[in-house]
Amino acid sequence: MEITEILVRYGELSTKGKNRKYFIKKLHGNVRLKLTAFKKINIVANRDRLHITLNGENGEAVMEELKDVFGISSFSPVIRVDKSVEEAKHAVVQLIKKQFKENMTFRINTKRADHDFEYDTNDLNRILGTEVERAVQPISVRMKEPDVDVRVEVRLDGIFISVETLSGAGGLPVGTAGKGMLMMSGGIDSPVAGYLSLKRGMEIEAVHFHSPPYTSPQALQKAIDLTSKLANYSGEITFIEVPFTEIQEAIKKQIPEDYAMTITRRMMLRITDKIRGKRSGLAIMNGESLGQVASQTLESMLAINEVTSTPILRPLISMDKTDIISVARKIDTFDLAIQPYEDCCTVFAPAKPKTKPKLKKVLEMEESLAIDQLISDTLSRLKIQTITRHDNSESTDQTTFDSLF
Repeated sequence: MEITEILVRYGELSTKGKNRKYFIKKLHGNVRLKLTAFKKINIVANRDRLHITLNGENGEAVMEELKDVFGISSFSPVIRVDKSVEEAKHAVVQLIKKQFKENMTFRINTKRADHDFEYDTNDLNRILGTEVERAVQPISVRMKEPDVDVRVEVRLDGIFISVETLSGAGGLPVGTAGKGMLMMSGGIDSPVAGYLSLKRGMEIEAVHFHSPPYTSPQALQKAIDLTSKLANYSGEITFIEVPFTEIQEAIKKQIPEDYAMTITRRMMLRITDKIRGKRSGLAIMNGESLGQVASQTLESMLAINEVTSTPILRPLISMDKTDIISVARKIDTFDLAIQPYEDCCTVFAPAKPKTKPKLKKVLEMEESLAIDQLISDTLSRLKIQTITRHDNSESTDQTTFDSLF
């Protein structure tokens, strides 16, 4: 029996009250975008669930795509039979047999949208359960936490049966929580921060600082490839390349080594915030985890954050490195992230960075830098491209800051 439909359950969307329609509409659009390659499918969203009618498309391939769509709690492959009890009995038995293990437990859970159907839900539960016990042995009914939960729905156009529930990605539909700028390095942490931001419904744009010739083309490509992995969850992501060589050379020349990292991060944050303002972003995200490196102490964060009043979101703030690596492996960014191509922070990292920088000293040191001019020059040479989930990017054009938007 071939799958005829995928039944999608919303999960957290059910708590959204008056905004529920907005969240469902967004999920509907995201699912449609994800399944663009499947030309024959039909997607219908209602208050409680989303129905994907396959119309001959490959159900297994569709479900593989659905696994990465945020906002889905779970989904089930469904088969449709005619509105005949005999057809339903045969289908349920065949589906149970496919998953049968000795002494397995099961439960029949019927819903009836067609209230004119000849049997009510209790009758159908009993009839179908009895048939399973007769045809499949040894097996028994268990109402709480059975091995197999058989879901039966009687609708106007047939009886729909599922015996398998697969976990979805959870979270909220991408695009329901506003836009944020992700400070994307080439390391392990920032892609995980991006993934967790997407999971909470944010649309993200990646901002990457590149310092040729100190950083290689391979380092830039690694950041693009990591962004492509994240685009698997959102369809596409805008990638903004920031030329950072001039600023880092100025800092290295004029700032004491122990404060160089603090001031470098302040410059990065200033630039990212300028881009955010032009791109209508609401927040900035990064991969910082408290105490992980010198720039991630509370004292450092306080000194660095002083340049902006924009919310700085740190999805990894309380995670151990082992937890971060575990997520990185799950989303397939870990092997890319550990490739030996260093980003600009690593290349210019001082031997002994200040872990508790004093803001007063930072401000005094920055007086030697032509901050406004450096930022203006950098913003005039940004590059932007669209990164897709298929590892193919649009053509990259050098462009001025104003023409980007």
